[in-house]
Amino acid sequence: MAIEKFLTVTSTCIPLPIENVDTDQIIPARFLKATTKEGFGDNLFRDWRYDKQDQPKPDFVLNDPTYSGEIFVGGKNFGSGSSREHAAWAIAGYGLRVVVSSFFADIFKGNALNNGVLPVQVSEEFLAKLFVAIDADAKTAITVNLPDQTITIDATGDSEGFDINPYKKNCLLNGYDDIDYLLSNKDKIEEWEKTSFY
Repeated sequence: MAIEKFLTVTSTCIPLPIENVDTDQIIPARFLKATTKEGFGDNLFRDWRYDKQDQPKPDFVLNDPTYSGEIFVGGKNFGSGSSREHAAWAIAGYGLRVVVSSFFADIFKGNALNNGVLPVQVSEEFLAKLFVAIDADAKTAITVNLPDQTITIDATGDSEGFDINPYKKNCLLNGYDDIDYLLSNKDKIEEWEKTSFY
């Protein structure tokens, strides 16, 4: 299934300056029985977001109307723990296009990319600047430029580059999942089959 093309996103941010956020906190295990992606955004950070009576906790950032946007800024070591792809489903389902941290678990990073969410790994120094800027002004805009592989605090011009697997970059830029990528190369594959010896 194709994903939305990703070029440049400029947005305000949702900050969560907590380290070692694992996938069970992102999407609790009791929601893993579902086999489709629908509704997962409603349960993003479910146990931090709602109390036992399913009432929103006013002190949690997703319930604070001060913060909104397509960019989520998390603390160091985001997405650790089990390899559940549902964590990426929940983040994408909530409407987030970018997650920023100074370190990601590798499996979470791969799952995010496969679901159209760009994990932007920055230095701890730049992450601290992001949190300071957002804390000072919740309307601070951040620009993430995938073609140039940069993230910029618009108000100050502070910018940093980030790495991404070239194949996954190509897929995001074109809105491809793995199947779409193969189909985009159908002619080349068929030509190779004609000219190759078995």
